[in-house]
Amino acid sequence: MQKLFAYGTLQDKDVQENLFGRILEGTPETLIGYELNEIQIEEEFGIEHYPIIMETNDSNDTISGVLYDVTMRELHQADLYEGLHYKRVEVTLQSNQKAWAYSAAI
Repeated sequence: MQKLFAYGTLQDKDVQENLFGRILEGTPETLIGYELNEIQIEEEFGIEHYPIIMETNDSNDTISGVLYDVTMRELHQADLYEGLHYKRVEVTLQSNQKAWAYSAAI
């Protein structure tokens, strides 16, 4: 199993059901040294705003989210879901666990 830290739409049960075919069970977790920003993505019906994490290396900057166990197949499905504007990066959480999270692909 892979660890996936979700801070945005991947926490949504409907998104999980559609993407993975199941509802994920997760535990609350905190990402330290990052801040939450916003990116704009042009969608079919206009510009949409989505959350994005940006590394600051400042321990005062934290992001709350949920840590999930996912299969490698589910992780690849999440990659496709996040699209070209996001990239998967390895992060270290407050609990010292390593996990995957999605950051800006710039």
